Amino acid sequence: MVWSVREDGKETRNRLLEAACELFSERGYHKATVAEICKRAGVNVAAINYYFNDKASLYVEAWKRAFEKYPWLDISDVSDPPEKQLCAYINYLIRKFTDPGYQGQFARLYMMELLNPTGLVREFWHELIEPRRRALLEIIRRVMGRKVVDEDVMLCELSIVQQCRVLATVRPCDLEYLLGQSITPEFLERLASHIAEFSLAGIKAVGRKGDKWE
Repeated sequence: MVWSVREDGKETRNRLLEAACELFSERGYHKATVAEICKRAGVNVAAINYYFNDKASLYVEAWKRAFEKYPWLDISDVSDPPEKQLCAYINYLIRKFTDPGYQGQFARLYMMELLNPTGLVREFWHELIEPRRRALLEIIRRVMGRKVVDEDVMLCELSIVQQCRVLATVRPCDLEYLLGQSITPEFLERLASHIAEFSLAGIKAVGRKGDKWE
């Protein structure tokens, strides 16, 4: 009996977390209500306080759950040319920013937090995301031929991420209007190749500019 109660409690908590991931990624922290989350999870509103204390704590836990579903691209093999690693990284970002399923939940949560910051996940963000950001910075440094990660490298990183992020910030119908075509998997592959080619040329140009300054 005790085992059954514990398993039921675990299942209830998991349902709440899944519902929270869905609603927070769809509507953001401020617009997603506790009542809606509980309704989608099929539990009583009091369950939020019982399992998570409050909405803010549930939000942080939802971020952690979504992050667990977000498979990381392994770019630790430095034997690969940095140009190849950058292309793989950009393709990875494009796929994650456009994935409508559970693997794209973290990207959508991230965008909602950017649009309407809560300040609730800053510590979590720095702890888990910074190592991934540093991996991209290191690839750019190697492409540029710099000895250290400096301001030029970091500005290039911002440019690359913003090019990929547009897919999550512009409505698909508006993007299709601007491009004059449908957003298909084939188009996303071409877009990833374009961003990689464009970024590599830009990074190398910035690197040459730095050489002239020296």
